[in-house]
Amino acid sequence: MTATPVQVDKTAIRNASSVIVLRDKDSASPSVLMGQRGAKAAFMPSKFVFPGGAVDPDDASVPLAAPISPHVADFLTDHAPEHLRDALVCAAIRELWEETGLALGQSAVWNDPPADWAAFATTGHRPDASALEFVFRAITPVGRPRRFDARFFLVDAAQITSDLDDFTHASDELSNLQWVPLSHARSFDLPFITQVVLAEVAARLPNLAPITSVPFFQNNDEESLFLHLNGASPLG
Repeated sequence: MTATPVQVDKTAIRNASSVIVLRDKDSASPSVLMGQRGAKAAFMPSKFVFPGGAVDPDDASVPLAAPISPHVADFLTDHAPEHLRDALVCAAIRELWEETGLALGQSAVWNDPPADWAAFATTGHRPDASALEFVFRAITPVGRPRRFDARFFLVDAAQITSDLDDFTHASDELSNLQWVPLSHARSFDLPFITQVVLAEVAARLPNLAPITSVPFFQNNDEESLFLHLNGASPLG
């Protein structure tokens, strides 16, 4: 008897992380790092986006050189299980490295990294999450070819340990990697949610005032809600 192929539900919601790297935040022309998705990509083809992607199973077991701050941890576990917290921040750092070749870490020997982290480990670093700020969460609306529960993290480019203009270690997932001035970002072909997140970041400049709540676009089969995460107790 011929086995029936297992069908993968490509519209299942996957947890994901994106990173907004903010350069020259104190200057008159701060910029963010963005790249362009491929024209044949199933999700957001040809759009300019922040580095990011889905959480991998190994992300939950990666040994951080420094954890996220308690302040950020509190917001990440509002309307989310606590065990997912470190996987999300590790995914953010891994995706930043894979898609741009920029390392966010501390100098350390890492002898036995998971396969997806092997190239990062060769830089002589372990991931450092202490500088990441959680600034936005959004679930992809119903009906899209891919759906993600995406957390957006902000980090000051000064915390990156590698050359900010060296993208030679980047994968080919994003093309046209560049530092985009915030004042010009709206002229690029951006997804709607990216425009919303950029507006949130711009509103916090020049001092990056501390976040007291995190905006959350919650899209499900019944309704779309705009909520604010306030650091409540985690889900079970």
